[in-house]
Amino acid sequence: MISYVEEGHVDDDDAKDIDFGELLAEMQKDTSERNLERQKAGFPAVRLNGWAEPPHYDPASKKLYWAKALEFEGNKDGTLNYSIRVLGRKGVLELNAVSGMKQLATVRSEMQSVLKFVEFKPGNRYEDFNEGIDHVAAYGIGALVAGKVAAEAGLFKGLLALLLASKKLVVVGLMAAAGGAKVLWDRVRGRA
Repeated sequence: MISYVEEGHVDDDDAKDIDFGELLAEMQKDTSERNLERQKAGFPAVRLNGWAEPPHYDPASKKLYWAKALEFEGNKDGTLNYSIRVLGRKGVLELNAVSGMKQLATVRSEMQSVLKFVEFKPGNRYEDFNEGIDHVAAYGIGALVAGKVAAEAGLFKGLLALLLASKKLVVVGLMAAAGGAKVLWDRVRGRA
């Protein structure tokens, strides 16, 4: 899944100071507290087991990587949520892959293939930020990782049904997505 969020320039100064262990504990607590709402809405409870790949930020390429290991009630195989965020001048390109936990190595490799198509045009790169005219996002690197638990619940409701029904890799077509990413990315770069 590829999307672009234009909520302003994300300041990456906090990247080196984030305690990702503490952040994980907060995310696990949030996930657990929202389970009652999920179950009332007819969705299974979910548990954030931990990092499948701990968050790491590459300040040179302005890319943030992490993967979460999740367990949905009724699915003992576990679910992988692999995420990459690419920072730009005015927003963030979001790349997400969801699969079974056993596909971590495959997903990591295929996401690198998708990243080959990701490049901001001059004028829209992170380093092109103009403090005098550009909007700054109300959050930093830590918030990109923590995300919005409610939004994640919405993301997973359809994917969970597919996982449970097929018990196969959900990330079918990641390579096709790479081609689609280039088309989408060309459109996004044209707007930004």
